[in-house]
Amino acid sequence: MADELTHFNADGRARMVDVTDKVESERIATAGGRILMAPATLSRIEAGTIGKGDVLAVAQVAGIMAAKKTWELIPMCHPLLLSGIELSFDVDRAAVAVEIRATVKTTGRTGVEMEALSAVAGAALTIYDMCKAIDRGMVVDNIRLIRKSGGRSGVFEREEAGHAGKNCGGLHEQK
Repeated sequence: MADELTHFNADGRARMVDVTDKVESERIATAGGRILMAPATLSRIEAGTIGKGDVLAVAQVAGIMAAKKTWELIPMCHPLLLSGIELSFDVDRAAVAVEIRATVKTTGRTGVEMEALSAVAGAALTIYDMCKAIDRGMVVDNIRLIRKSGGRSGVFEREEAGHAGKNCGGLHEQK
């Protein structure tokens, strides 16, 4: 891992990293997370009986929008031309949760890790918003980068042992 924080100038002040001299390459990042809830809430999401509509369909659109607007939410992120955003949702009845996964792609000079993480967070928060009237105890949990490729730092891959979310898993970086 790099031991230099790139978002600070020589005076210790915040800065947006200059990526002018970086080589354009395909950048792909996958992030994951989950939202835990009461069993009745999960059942209603699956049955499509939440009064505000199809929760996972709306969360999918919210995740896509969050990825596209990451640069407006996170101060030092660059505005990027994203070439692909995919979200998936898996109901985990044993954990009473919805697992969320987002993959974001671009060809450019900077990575899309923050966009993938924002997509997961946006989707999870939308699920919370749509279901909070019946379950204020929901918990957004374990939002993490799973994999990234492209750029000077190469490949990062989280080795997730067992059930996603039960532990943070190990880290593995490849160059």
